[in-house]
Amino acid sequence: MSAQRPVVVVVDAETPGNVGTIARAMKNFGLTDLKLVNPPKLDPDGEAYGFAGHAREDVLPNADEVTFDEVVANYHTVGCTAITGEDSRRHVRFPFKTPRELAESLATVDAPTALVFGREGRGLDNEELGRLDEVCSIPASADYPVLNLGQAATILLYELRDLTVEETQLPDVERERADEDDVERFHDFVAEFLDASGYKAVKRDKTRRLVRRLVGRAHPTDREIHTLLGVLRRATGQLNHRQELLVEYDEPDRW
Repeated sequence: MSAQRPVVVVVDAETPGNVGTIARAMKNFGLTDLKLVNPPKLDPDGEAYGFAGHAREDVLPNADEVTFDEVVANYHTVGCTAITGEDSRRHVRFPFKTPRELAESLATVDAPTALVFGREGRGLDNEELGRLDEVCSIPASADYPVLNLGQAATILLYELRDLTVEETQLPDVERERADEDDVERFHDFVAEFLDASGYKAVKRDKTRRLVRRLVGRAHPTDREIHTLLGVLRRATGQLNHRQELLVEYDEPDRW
């Protein structure tokens, strides 16, 4: 978790809807501080609030109107752009980080940081980018690399979620893996099942190894492993009972 959550800055947004979309993405990924440079009118009954979802309750109404100069003066700044330079000769947009690389970098920085997004049509210009500290760009198709402003913000904030979100709605899947004792019981039942089914002795060890590898990769849950245990227990019991009947009635075992 980052010591200081980034603020989000939107420069010269042309449509209120994109501001609302960005506010919603901020709410999704644990950010609350929205700064607007020369924003459009944000009517509480208009599309900005309509697109903002629950962010209409706090992120959007609490957004601050600021100047670009104020952002540069008060924050470590990351400019977001679709088009980058090809090499160091075009230094305004080069070097750049992808959102994932930016997340790794910001995890080591304890400083007030601003993520700066530009206009829908043309983004941040070179003069503005030249005043910012870093450049971030989302890898996309070379045929059409320009993303919608709201989409770009959502992707970037998603990649930064480990720095901004303490807990998500998703379960901690590592805690769902079955206990190792139960997994080992399953492997013991596999061995019993192979024996009861008359599986060729020369193939049993190899088969057990393959089953162990498969289960090891699968990380079964408690419910899954107990279900498999029940199936094997029942099948093995039926095979053993069949064998007892064959012995009792002196019938040949035709496998």
